[in-house]
Amino acid sequence: MKAFIENEVQVLVSTTVVEVGVNVPNATVMLIYDAERFGLAQLHQLRGRVGRGSDQSYCILLADPKSEVGKERMKIMSETNDGFVLSEKDLELRGPGDFFGKKQSGLPEFKVADMVHDYRALETARNDATLLVQSEAFWQREKYRLLREYLAETGALANEKLD
Repeated sequence: MKAFIENEVQVLVSTTVVEVGVNVPNATVMLIYDAERFGLAQLHQLRGRVGRGSDQSYCILLADPKSEVGKERMKIMSETNDGFVLSEKDLELRGPGDFFGKKQSGLPEFKVADMVHDYRALETARNDATLLVQSEAFWQREKYRLLREYLAETGALANEKLD
């Protein structure tokens, strides 16, 4: 890396470790092999590693996307450099994952809400549900019996807490 930064070698072969924290103004060409395997946010970060100097630079996405989502990712990468637009499209295409849990991508289990537009409402609903489950009334009142049973069946309750 030092030799590349100091212009002693002209080619650097790397993993995605160069995605962040690397500033090499003389880097003018980047080839991303199997680009369809990366999310838009990561491709945008990688692309941002070239073109930091005064010379014309290029980021070449070598891709052979088989899915419509992969094709759409490559299309949007060629149409915009706007990181905000790319992050919104990435969220739309890959999904938010388990929004309140551990999965980093994929479609959530609910079908009605839009994670981008309904975030505050979903966060409020989650907080309200947590407060309800923590209340004495939830565990004692008949009107919550079916909800208790459903949450127990689906595994959403663990030790009298929402999981």
